[in-house]
Amino acid sequence: MKALFSTLAIGSAALMAAPALADRPPTAQERASIETVLKANGFVSWEEIELDDDGPYWEIDDARTANKNEGRFDLKIDPATMKIVKRERDD
Repeated sequence: MKALFSTLAIGSAALMAAPALADRPPTAQERASIETVLKANGFVSWEEIELDDDGPYWEIDDARTANKNEGRFDLKIDPATMKIVKRERDD
């Protein structure tokens, strides 16, 4: 019984020490595809682009259109369809 508890404790500690999955930046080819989608939807600049490991969706922070009065947007792009699936004002 003592050996069982020791094994469980070691296994639990190993799971807690495992690194969490992190978001990742796009490769050069992925970035080019994402930028094509952004430009086709009227965006002219943006900040960070990363693949959300919880989605997975491409997350784009602070995307701006040519009309500066529209403000900034946080976007999500579905990597399977390369379509914007969420557009949220970030003011």
